[in-house]
Amino acid sequence: MGILIGILTLYWLGIKRKNMENLKIWLRKNASTAVLTVLFIIVLVNKDAKAWLMRQVASTGILNSSISEPQKKQNNAAKVSYTGLMLKNEEGKIVDTSALQNKVVFINFWASWCPPCRAEFPSVQKLYDQYKNNPDMVFLTVNLDDNVSLGKSYLKEKGFTVPFLTPAGNIPDILYSGSLPTTVVLDKKGEIRMQHIGVADYSKDSFYKQIDELLREKP
Repeated sequence: MGILIGILTLYWLGIKRKNMENLKIWLRKNASTAVLTVLFIIVLVNKDAKAWLMRQVASTGILNSSISEPQKKQNNAAKVSYTGLMLKNEEGKIVDTSALQNKVVFINFWASWCPPCRAEFPSVQKLYDQYKNNPDMVFLTVNLDDNVSLGKSYLKEKGFTVPFLTPAGNIPDILYSGSLPTTVVLDKKGEIRMQHIGVADYSKDSFYKQIDELLREKP
């Protein structure tokens, strides 16, 4: 970073031709350093570049969260009251949360300006494609952009077809504490079996197997 600042300072001060030649010589000798510096700057300022880098890290599996075993004792289980979760669909209509009863529910809170959200969204789409026709599985991909049109534009631009939902009231703290992205998986009893904050890869076979196990469980 210090090298790049030094180069820019010389430029804006109106360096002479001789100094420019010296600069060219330095760049030839330190080409790899200059390239890495430029790439670092691009990653810092470009949301898609950040998302790509995070996606490579997530693909290793080191950031992933696993679905937990069911709680044996009811008083130890974190359950969600669907009546406290109010959402609107893309047309602005309130979602009937009673339809979530006895379903495995995948909830993802995201925003278009959030690089980690962008990084994991392709895997969320793949998960959706894998289970969208399963009658026992429901996807709630909840957009938290201040400007709803930005979220819609992002999905359209990238060709994502997951449900576009927005909050129609306060989001229960048990589901979302303010960090993006946040992903929650509920079993058929409404118990939280996974809650992951940060980027992850949900398109791995290992995660599909965990979802399949949840789908086989009885309400």
